[in-house]
Amino acid sequence: MTGTQERTPEQDLPYNVFAKVCPSRGTLEHVTGRWGTLTLGALHEGSLRFNELRRRVDGVSEKMLSQTLHALERDGLVHREAQPTNPPRVDYELTPLGHEVAERLLGLIRLVEGRMDDVLAARTRYDEARGGL
Repeated sequence: MTGTQERTPEQDLPYNVFAKVCPSRGTLEHVTGRWGTLTLGALHEGSLRFNELRRRVDGVSEKMLSQTLHALERDGLVHREAQPTNPPRVDYELTPLGHEVAERLLGLIRLVEGRMDDVLAARTRYDEARGGL
């Protein structure tokens, strides 16, 4: 922060994601929502154009991907680079902060993927105990 910028009221409060008014809650929602997590994970592999990213994040709509990218860009996790070409070329890549967040998310993703046999077995036991839901 430079000497000419004033601090906002949000910056004067300690950040606490459990507090309803804390700005960190919104960022956490952007990062941990389905499309945010998958988008950050996909971009961890390298810079991608919009349609490449959309194909990589199977199932995301164009609208949801666009909204997700805007939110992540606003939070400083994704950098958008528009090339002045015809047709326009737009590339998305992680910022240093985005890389740090994506690393942690990928650890969680790998853990979940590696333990899916246990998860599926737990689901089966749960459903059987409740009459085959």
